[in-house]
Parts: sequence; C-alpha cells; structure tokens
Amino acid sequence: MRGILFGLLSAVLYGCASSPSGPGQVATETFMIPAADPGIQLHVRNRHVAGQDSYAPEKIVLMVHGATYPSETGFDIDLPGGSWMEYMAKRGYDVYSVDVRGYGRSTRPAAMEQPPASNPPFADTQDAIRDVGSAVDFILKRRGVQKINLIGWSWGTTIMGGYTAQNNAKVDRLVLYAPLWLLREPPPFSGAGAYRTVTKEQAFGRQVRSIPKDRVAEIVPAEYFDKWWNANLATDPVGASRTPPVIRAPNGVLKDAVEYLGKGKILWDPAQVRVPTFLILAEWDADTPPFMAQEVFSKLVNAPHRRLVILPEGTHAIALEKNRMQLIEQVQLFLEEGRR
Repeated sequence: MRGILFGLLSAVLYGCASSPSGPGQVATETFMIPAADPGIQLHVRNRHVAGQDSYAPEKIVLMVHGATYPSETGFDIDLPGGSWMEYMAKRGYDVYSVDVRGYGRSTRPAAMEQPPASNPPFADTQDAIRDVGSAVDFILKRRGVQKINLIGWSWGTTIMGGYTAQNNAKVDRLVLYAPLWLLREPPPFSGAGAYRTVTKEQAFGRQVRSIPKDRVAEIVPAEYFDKWWNANLATDPVGASRTPPVIRAPNGVLKDAVEYLGKGKILWDPAQVRVPTFLILAEWDADTPPFMAQEVFSKLVNAPHRRLVILPEGTHAIALEKNRMQLIEQVQLFLEEGRR
C-alpha cells in the first residue's frame, strides 16, 4: 500500500530523533482559558525551554486526551525516558496539552456532583472540538503564529481529526495515536447518564486484557501504573475522596459511540484533512484495533503525506508502558521530518 509504513517495528527504528536542544531547563506553565461556551474554563498545560518565548509554527504542538483520563496524566507523567511533553520540549518544542470540559482540571459542571442518572451526557465530540479550537486560538495568539501541530490519542484523534478537517489552515501536521473509527459491533454500554466512574482495578484490567498473561508485569510495570493512577486521582479530588477512589469522566463520548460510531455514522471526514498526517498504534490495542487505523488511513485521500505505523508489544496505552519510547520517538521523527 503506497505511503504506508505498516508492520511490527523492531526496537531498532528507522532514523533517530534530534538531541535535546541544550542545557536549558524545561519550564512548566498552566493556564485556565475560557471555552467558547460561557462559564467553562479549560486547563491548558505548557512545557518549553525556560526563557524562550518565540517559536516557529512547526515547533509548536497541542495534545489532547482520550475518552476517560486527562491530558496531563497521559502526556506529562515522568516515567522512564521522561514525560512525553518534556521530551519534546527538550528538543526545542513549545508543547501544550488541553483538558476538554469535564476532564482533569478543566471546569466540571454541577452535574458531576450529582448521581450520573440525574443528568444527560455532556462533553460530546462537537463540544470537544470547540474546546480544542479555544486552545488553538489561545496558542496562536500567545505565540503570534498562524498554525501549529496537533496530537490526539484515542477519542482525541476524532477531536483533532475533526478540528483539522474544519480548520486546515491552522494545522501544520496531524498525529493520530490509536485512531478511533466506526465500530464493527454495537458498543457494550448505553451511553446514558452524565458521567461514569472508573476504579483502579477496572482501569488496570482494561489496559492489560490483550497482553499475554505471562507478560503483563513486564509490559505494564506496577510502578508505572501506580504512578499514573495516583496522578489521575490528583486531578479529581472529588473522585479520589470516594471509597474506593475513582476517576470521573463525562459520557458525551459514549453517547457519540452509541448514536454514531455504533451505527456506521462518521463524526468527521478524513477526506477533508489536507495536512501531513501520521497514524500510530500498538499491536495489542483492543480499544481501537488496527482495522480502525487502516480505515482512517485509506480515507485520508487529500493529505499530502500520510503514514501508518504499528508498534510491537504494546496496548492502547503504550504511552504508559515499557515500550513507550518507541511511540514517542516515532512521533518525533514525523514532526521533524524534512525540517533539519
């Protein structure tokens, strides 16, 4: 298939990403920015070399999370190899992440303080696309640029893909990590209720269910998972105070899965994307299996460049696993390609 790098990459990956930009310390900044809808504030996190405030568009990145956990704990958690955001910042990038409404440290509506069944789902894909739009516009204004790079994980690929399809002029390159697409079977949930809760045991069971049982401890070291889970609890004090502690997540994404993805209705059109696009996932991904990435790839007919990579020995959450650096390095190669 033309334009596709498709297969199980070994630990020796093609090329190598650039070295850190120098001895400068990586700074962390956080912002609460207004969403397009009144009364909602969005949590934006920024990592960049301390003292540097001017960046070319191709050196600026915005990342967004998936359906359940916030961006901070997926992209800026200090596991072996460093956090993903810090890794990019050390290579001269201005790196941002945003939490969609109802996630992480962004505004959580009053409905999340009530029983889930008392209110309808909220924070669906269209809401999320608007939230990303608010973050993009904030970054464009802050840095005085016209476009930036986007990275989405899981549901975040639908968000970033949908935003790009509507705003190609504001996007330089697009990265879709574990792309979500149409379901082949009806989803095993109703999507009803304002939000759902996830315990540590549920989160772990879901992550490791596709890993050979004798490899679980190797692929998902306990210290990795515990650190990630505790970081999530720190972003949801209300959920953390429950017994057992839980993470709360809006159900808008589940509503969309039932009403759209489970019925063969697309939430965004890849044919409308006109920027270089990179799709990447791991072979044991049971949440967004490889067929989804292949279908999205085949529909990116107007992207000037497209590539699909499948990594070995990882799940939907390879960014948090033993082989995480393969993902991070491959994405970095795509962002830097042709720019050195």
